Amino acid sequence: MPLPMVAIVGRPNVGKSTLVNRLSQTKDAIVHESRGVTRDRSYHFCDWNGRQFTLIDTGGVEVQKSGNVFASSIREQVIAACKEAQVIIFLVDATCSVSEEDEEVARIVRRSPKPIFLVANKCDNPAREPDLWEFDALGVGQARAISANHGYGTGDLLDDIVAVLPAEMTGNDEDDVDTLNIAVVGRPNVGKSSLTNDLLGKRRSIVSDVAGTTRDAIDTVFERDGQLYRLVDTAGIRKKNTVHEDIEYYSMIRGLEAMDRADVVLLVIDSVDGVTEQDQKIAEMAIDRGCGMVILLNKWDLVRDSQARQEVTRSVQKRLSFAQWAETLRISAKTGRGVDKVLDLANKAARARDITISTAHLNRAMIEIRKSGYTVVKKNKRLKVNYITQTGHRPPVFTIFCNMPELVSDNYRRFIENRLRGAFDLKGTPIRLRFRRKDMRL
Repeated sequence: MPLPMVAIVGRPNVGKSTLVNRLSQTKDAIVHESRGVTRDRSYHFCDWNGRQFTLIDTGGVEVQKSGNVFASSIREQVIAACKEAQVIIFLVDATCSVSEEDEEVARIVRRSPKPIFLVANKCDNPAREPDLWEFDALGVGQARAISANHGYGTGDLLDDIVAVLPAEMTGNDEDDVDTLNIAVVGRPNVGKSSLTNDLLGKRRSIVSDVAGTTRDAIDTVFERDGQLYRLVDTAGIRKKNTVHEDIEYYSMIRGLEAMDRADVVLLVIDSVDGVTEQDQKIAEMAIDRGCGMVILLNKWDLVRDSQARQEVTRSVQKRLSFAQWAETLRISAKTGRGVDKVLDLANKAARARDITISTAHLNRAMIEIRKSGYTVVKKNKRLKVNYITQTGHRPPVFTIFCNMPELVSDNYRRFIENRLRGAFDLKGTPIRLRFRRKDMRL
């Protein structure tokens, strides 16, 4: 059963993400003094005295005349969060008077019949009682004082939230071992959010032509054909020397953390640009973390010339030659072309990543490999392989016992890997090869 949800809404810079981190006891939400850091809605697990629920962090609502190009999209995300949630926390800033933006948020939440908690944040001195009477004018009840930064009043707030949560919604899908974790990664503005929305069948992430629209790693759990997925739309990963703002830095860190948690990454590449050096580095990051991988050439509909298409294909073969084992799919998140095949390839990569091959089967394959006669010889020393066994999963790890591991060259590693991939279904997953001396223990 899904967990009940609690949405935190308010104007920009009232401390919504700080409150999310306080209540969830994590640092998952990006916190910065700048306005508008959070844009999409993001989900965070919370447990209070054994009662579990999901917090929804949302972007700050601004009036249309603010000039923020994302204002209407953020408003849509806030409305969607209010519809999803069973409880709403309306956060205001106790150090400021009621603003036009606060009134705009009040107009949104007053439409909901759900329990609403009006919470005045930044009451950082408990000994000094703030005067919160003016917030009564918002028409959503009496404001209560808290400090998300210091934790003052948050325990009482959680007690009251838990008391009104629906009793029938129980269970924690966070610990579901059958959930396939998929991270959508790539450079800024390659179409990651559009792809995420296509896979979910709804507008989950804000889509814009502005590079860097997505700033947080946004988790969504959904079910398709009996399989649970946790899809994470990540911020675009830039080159380190082009990350100028703290916000972009933390966004990049969230993207890397999403890869750490992922079973499979969907590497989205802009077909118009072809494979860039940064795409190479992102692929290497995913492989280093042991993730399965599917390469998605997005915006294929914009590559109309046959010569241009051949150049894109060559760029994949050349620049991602170290990941030839990854499936490549041409898609268009805008038109929907090929998107229906993405989850099937992700499942295939996940199965390969979790494969178990018996020692007997591995050694039969090794016998055939040895028949080729290819080995490493240095001076009067010759590499001799004795046997092979699988010693790890997710990704598969194979330990090869031989007489002189120090003789193993990069070419020989590639030779063994290619032969193992030819013998077994390892499409979509990196593998690890460890060479050990015959008398060494595992």
